[in-house]
Amino acid sequence: MVVNETYTLSNGVQAPKLGLGTWFIDDDKAARAVADAVEIGYRNIDTAQAYGNERGVGEGVRTCGVARDDLFVSSKLAAEIKNYADAAAAIDGSLDTMGLDYIDLMLIHSPQPWADFRGGDYAEGNREAWRALEDAYRAGKLRSIGVSNFEQRDLDNILSACTVAPQVNQLLVHVGNTPAELIAYCENTDILVEAYSPIAHGEILKNQDLAAMAARYGVTVPQLCIRYTLQLGTLPLPKTANPDHMRSNAQVDFVISDDDMHLLRNMEQFQDYGDSGKFPVFSGR
Repeated sequence: MVVNETYTLSNGVQAPKLGLGTWFIDDDKAARAVADAVEIGYRNIDTAQAYGNERGVGEGVRTCGVARDDLFVSSKLAAEIKNYADAAAAIDGSLDTMGLDYIDLMLIHSPQPWADFRGGDYAEGNREAWRALEDAYRAGKLRSIGVSNFEQRDLDNILSACTVAPQVNQLLVHVGNTPAELIAYCENTDILVEAYSPIAHGEILKNQDLAAMAARYGVTVPQLCIRYTLQLGTLPLPKTANPDHMRSNAQVDFVISDDDMHLLRNMEQFQDYGDSGKFPVFSGR
């Protein structure tokens, strides 16, 4: 199963190829979700300060019955943090909240605060936050470091000043939203792309063309979408608290043909996220 496979980050750390996303899983339900995922075979768990569930995720990691060193746990600095002191304090805060001695991957959640997403220039603030990640990485608090929602210009800003290059860029990637040039740029700079919301916040389940293609492979639409992101060379992070969905999401050991991958890559840009349309302006408040 794909949960047993890994990508190797640029610093040699192994990241399991499929992760559990925990956005919108309440803190009091997160520990159970982590425990269920680990029992099924997941070893990669993703959270964020903005999700408000780090405590529950940490509890699940500590009590799931699998050795800590066998798990890969990610979190993210709140998007509003754009200075060294607050970033350093927030990293320690995540460790304390989760009750962990180290975090396997810590990301800057966004190059801009959510209230100004894709807006102003926060280049200096991102460099300052990155410096705090580098120091925590060298101190052994973080095993790997990266970014999220960073476009090429944002990556170039970090790469121009860093002493440790980002190892990951977590992006919105799904059928109907495939940032091919950015994915290629990350690949060429040895940055692994993690694909969050690979099922388009669930809204893509309504797509009849995808349903027909999935039926030809004898799989579900979510399985087709997750397999698609894997074949792009990215690491998908489907979010669910439902053990049946976790199990199904991990059953993606089939191959999408080159012709179908071409169709999926070029599917018309997905525009309607329905009830999830408020993404990505998520403040965590």
